[in-house]
Amino acid sequence: MTMTTNMAGPGIDDRATSAQITTFNRYLVALDVDGTLVDHDGIMSDAVRATTRAVVNAGHEVIIATGRSLGAVLPIVEMIGLERGYAVCSNGGVTLRLDPALERGYEIIDRVTFSPRDALTTLREKISGARFALEDADGNFLATSRFQDASFGIEAREVDFHHLLEANAVRVVVNSAEASMEEFSAAISAAGLQGVTYAVGWSAWLDIAAAGVTKATALEKLRARLGVAQPRTVAIGDGSNDIQMLRWAGRGVAMGQAEADVKAVADEVTTSVYDDGAAAVLRSLLG
Repeated sequence: MTMTTNMAGPGIDDRATSAQITTFNRYLVALDVDGTLVDHDGIMSDAVRATTRAVVNAGHEVIIATGRSLGAVLPIVEMIGLERGYAVCSNGGVTLRLDPALERGYEIIDRVTFSPRDALTTLREKISGARFALEDADGNFLATSRFQDASFGIEAREVDFHHLLEANAVRVVVNSAEASMEEFSAAISAAGLQGVTYAVGWSAWLDIAAAGVTKATALEKLRARLGVAQPRTVAIGDGSNDIQMLRWAGRGVAMGQAEADVKAVADEVTTSVYDDGAAAVLRSLLG
């Protein structure tokens, strides 16, 4: 992986914020991607890019924490100039250590897997027109027909449904083009999933991880590893898969376009992704 270190974007002078900070005044800053750093078209504004880079250069521990899989996280890491540090992928299922000295620029330091059989079998019975995909323990992406998504980072290999049942999964994704959001949510509730952690997205979309695994559990491991005090943690997110992360953080910030249940657990609410809400929060760490 090739990282870029040149600074870009208006309004932030990186030289003014690049002084070495001490262990006692650094923050651990956990950042969701979709709906937080980039909008729903995948675009990161100049203000968000520049401000995030400034926080990285100031010496704070900036950690990407996303439902995206590894291949779709690396371009974001590159955009914000994060050469060294960590990234949490697949809603806590995979954790990366970033270092330009490594052959690929990163290594996987944690991967939590589970058997998707029970969840897949139950959901196939409950959701009309359901399509399924998963990331397996080897980083492969397998999917039933007509299921591709940019959050995988690479194209999924098409397999039949029964092949998915035998996989050892890091992340399972369920989507339906036929069910409404209300029907989809009702089907998830009726499924009574056991032994997995799941989050329903803003459309008819479901992400499933191993039991007890969330962005927050992965971030807590990194916080302990880095020796950052809990009150010095900041998290910004907008989705239901960010709720545990916002609760975990010493300062949990919901994006302005987030649903009411996400805002309810946050310590504060910033403006929307289209108004550079993440940049406003990050700028407050540069004083």
